[in-house]
Amino acid sequence: MTSLYVHVPFCIKKCSYCAFYSVPYTAPIIADSRISGSVDEADHMLLSDPASDLVSVYLHGLERELELRAKEAPQGVSSLFIGGGTPTVLNAGQFDRLLSLICRYYFQSPNRTNPTDISDPIKNPLSDASGNGQVIEKTIECNPGTLDREKMIICRTYGINRISLGAQSFDDRLLKSIGRIHTAEDIHRSVTLVRQSGIDNLNLDLIFGLPGQKMGDWQNTLRQAIALWPEHLSLYALTLEEDTPLHKEYAYSQAGSPDCKETLDGLNSRNRLDRLPDDDLQADMYEWAVSYLQSCGYGRYEVSNFARPGFECKHNRSYWRGQDYIGLGPGAVSCLHNARTKNTEDIAGYARMLESGQRPLDPSATEVLTREQQISEFMMLGLRTADGIDTVEFSAKFQTEIQDIYGQILQNYIDRDIFRLAEGRLKINPACFFVLNAVLVDFIL
Repeated sequence: MTSLYVHVPFCIKKCSYCAFYSVPYTAPIIADSRISGSVDEADHMLLSDPASDLVSVYLHGLERELELRAKEAPQGVSSLFIGGGTPTVLNAGQFDRLLSLICRYYFQSPNRTNPTDISDPIKNPLSDASGNGQVIEKTIECNPGTLDREKMIICRTYGINRISLGAQSFDDRLLKSIGRIHTAEDIHRSVTLVRQSGIDNLNLDLIFGLPGQKMGDWQNTLRQAIALWPEHLSLYALTLEEDTPLHKEYAYSQAGSPDCKETLDGLNSRNRLDRLPDDDLQADMYEWAVSYLQSCGYGRYEVSNFARPGFECKHNRSYWRGQDYIGLGPGAVSCLHNARTKNTEDIAGYARMLESGQRPLDPSATEVLTREQQISEFMMLGLRTADGIDTVEFSAKFQTEIQDIYGQILQNYIDRDIFRLAEGRLKINPACFFVLNAVLVDFIL
């Protein structure tokens, strides 16, 4: 089945490492109209109500896109993931409307009550069962400090059954260094709210390799995370994405960067203690985390993802298996029947195009995947997982044997014990997970 992703492009403040499309929650619409360079007549029509703002325009556009594209998943969806941005930065009224719209087109509507506390019962909350009786995983991303009791009541009302909390670190100094607006105490408060609401599927996102982060800092963060007993953990090595503040600040480490001299001058002008951990330290951080989490009962089922048994993320697994997905909202990506599209990264333009009955596509990011691209992505996604690749499935999907495509390259990695082929499955040696990206480039056709 098809999975559903909804992008909510609002944040209180953009983190210095983030490359996802987002705008400040209070941004005026004129600051976001980049398609034509100015707010045109259509935009003014959208803003004819003096109370209208950028969130209203976004929700208006999202409703039109939901209506336009609901038929793309005639059998329903297998999972829902609401990400961003920070979906929970919306106020309670906006947040309720967001979930109400998604519910209207993809799930049945709940019977509303007015509970006064998150522990109060909710009459007939949104069903979590699909037509075949399986539980539909419904995840929403949250940042500590943006959750409150009212929003958790709304989550429960609409059947949200998984929370992904962007903790990133339990070290206030490191959080501040990457532009996070919350503290470690905020993480604890948010987890308490989630648990009080009865949601028993919690993911914590954590980042290692932060500027100035030592091994002891990382170990302390993981220990504090485990003390909260989340069902799932996602551990990401810091990536310097282009055009982010962190990339510009540390461009001296990128050979040939035009910002190199300017950055070096800045470094020489002050005593910097927050250099990035080198590759060896990052590898040590990762390997220690794998061992520690396994000892605590968390299995690694993908390079960056760990879960207690039965709590693996169904939504992300659908991506890694190459299944179709629908992406709604500005900047969201869809892939249906091997055609990949991306919505424009402009809220006003997004709403304007939908109001005229058009898909709000970015023409530069639309492509029909070739057979070679399909094979490459199948390999690159499947090999990231502990399950690896089913060679029989590969043969059925592409009408050829995996050895016929990759031949000697594949054999070389098997001979070096980087890959293992047994019982019809091709898997990476667990000891090589951290260097997997360097290996996967050889499987791009």
